[in-house]
Amino acid sequence: MKEKKVVFLTYDGITDPLGQSQILPYLIGISSKKNYKITIVSFEKTKNHLQNKEVILNILKSHNIKWITLKYTKYPPIFSTLWDIYKLKRTLNKLKNKGLDLIHCRSYITTLVALGFKKTYKTPFIFDMRGFYADERVDGKIWSLDNFIYEKIYNYFKSKEKEFLQFSDYTISLTESGKKEILSWNLPNQSKIKVIPCCTDENLFQKKNIQNVRSKLGFNKDDFIISYVGSIGTWYMLDEMLDFFKCLQIKKPNAKFFFITKDDSQLILEKVKSKKIDISSIKIKPSSREMIPSYIGASNFSIFFILPVFSKKASSPTKMGEIMNLGIPIICNSGVGDVDEIMEKSMPELLVKDFSNKEYERVINLITNNYKPNQKTIIETSHSYYSLEKGVEKYKEVYKEILGE
Repeated sequence: MKEKKVVFLTYDGITDPLGQSQILPYLIGISSKKNYKITIVSFEKTKNHLQNKEVILNILKSHNIKWITLKYTKYPPIFSTLWDIYKLKRTLNKLKNKGLDLIHCRSYITTLVALGFKKTYKTPFIFDMRGFYADERVDGKIWSLDNFIYEKIYNYFKSKEKEFLQFSDYTISLTESGKKEILSWNLPNQSKIKVIPCCTDENLFQKKNIQNVRSKLGFNKDDFIISYVGSIGTWYMLDEMLDFFKCLQIKKPNAKFFFITKDDSQLILEKVKSKKIDISSIKIKPSSREMIPSYIGASNFSIFFILPVFSKKASSPTKMGEIMNLGIPIICNSGVGDVDEIMEKSMPELLVKDFSNKEYERVINLITNNYKPNQKTIIETSHSYYSLEKGVEKYKEVYKEILGE
């Protein structure tokens, strides 16, 4: 069978943590089908590229994946992105001359280039959207619609978004909620949509990898630990999570809030002080990726509150699958991607419907009175939704359908 040449375009670096956890595993899985010759074109940040390129190169070579790197340009805003788009067009033109059967685009910037190729050369492409790009920038206060320039950029990307959905040969949505929203627009010639969430590294995030590190971390045997893992900022509602913890301390004076993050601890501690929470009940510690399962495993429950805005309909929190795969119950809020549906199947009582003290107290009364969701159900639900193996198989189905094998 003739080898099919596939180019994967990403504006995220493969040497970034996100690239290593959310891009590489999929492409390695897809490349196991020997009749695909995959070339990655990625935009790399200088520091990460220098630190990690040799490791990534060796991994890719062992799976017969070619890698073309372009330097990510950050400044000046807007013009830097236009320059990067020009570099990507130039690179893709060179690859086209050697033969090109499919372009797989991660997010919107790279899809701008693939759309042009589809219109000019009829090259099929996958729009792997990763979220509602323009709306995320408005909801995250990166773009202000009060600014004339950003309003124009927002409208441009919303217009292009419709074209991506109509001209692509397949659209990948992270969530059923995002897919439902898109279908409600009733676009003519809408491409097929497949849902593939952010999948979990099930080799790392499994119960057997949890070491007992409670005492090493400085916790007492009787401490009631709530953990939060990941970055703090834009989408993650630190104020509300601390309000929940403050309510918890009334019922459980031995409660501790464990932040597993590489972010600036001062930002968290300033919020803690403003809430008049005893600093001794807060622990903030960064972790290597290998130790994250053990750190999460030290907690009784894990928590995350995400801003429930329009763009988050298309969001799939990676941390949810990682935590659930360890069998740790999660306290989280509704209105984000498919979170409601996943919680309903595994631990519905822990879904916070609003950010009121009354709702916090409802959940706190449960977790402080020996409530324990079924660990087996939590892990099984995680596997059914976040399995990397299942995600790879879905991508292979899309490739097969487009390339007509």
